[in-house]
Amino acid sequence: MNTTLGPQRIVCLTEETTEWLYLLGQESRIVGISGYTVRPRRAREEKPKVSAFLSAKIDKILELKPDCVFGFSDLQADIAALLIRAGVQVTVFNQRSVDEIFSMLYQVAAIVGCPEEGQAWIAASRTRLDGIRTAVQTLQASGKSRPRVFFEEWDEPHISGIRWVSELLGIAGGDDVFPELAAMPMGKDRIIADGAEIVRRNPDIIIGSWCGKHFRPEKVAAREGWQDVAAVKNGQLFEIKSADILQPGPASLTDGVAQMHRIVTEWMQQHG
Repeated sequence: MNTTLGPQRIVCLTEETTEWLYLLGQESRIVGISGYTVRPRRAREEKPKVSAFLSAKIDKILELKPDCVFGFSDLQADIAALLIRAGVQVTVFNQRSVDEIFSMLYQVAAIVGCPEEGQAWIAASRTRLDGIRTAVQTLQASGKSRPRVFFEEWDEPHISGIRWVSELLGIAGGDDVFPELAAMPMGKDRIIADGAEIVRRNPDIIIGSWCGKHFRPEKVAAREGWQDVAAVKNGQLFEIKSADILQPGPASLTDGVAQMHRIVTEWMQQHG
């Protein structure tokens, strides 16, 4: 570990880099965080909040004199441009798949001088995912079938799960009923305009993670024409909080996939 090199004053515009720096024991470098940060919980008490997702307090960030700002995706391009024009070093990651999440984690660990610690965590995480795959294969080998799963990222309009969610769902033992949409990086390209198409694909399980608001299973069950959907008929409607699965970092690779695996395993155990 060589932590004297690399940035010493970091602003994290999204949660995943904050959680990761805490896991690496490098939280002392963080001088500002996103207001949406809930992982780890102590970060909210310890660090000033300087941004939402699509907006940021540029003056407040500049007052903190960061030597690096970490951002996520094209959606933060305007914030990044303002900071770059103000002379700040900005690194914006755009990870959409499980492999890209691991790549981002390694890069951040290397930037703060902790490549070995980063690699160790990544290796342990890959081992956990392999263990989940093996558990699913064991159930399938005993004659259990995989459920069809609809992951709903937003309700009005219906938006299906992003790529890393779909990939983790596959590892957890479920089959995404909208795999063709998972490849679309932008939420607007994952909109399902006609809810009847979800009904037609008849998911066995519906997992809701309505980015920033509570999932309402009773609302889903009451949708017109949905009463014959297998997931509705059998009460297979579940919530995974967006902080646990829609964060493209440590959360989705740990708590998010573990929750999906629990939900899917219970279904598989009851269906030959």
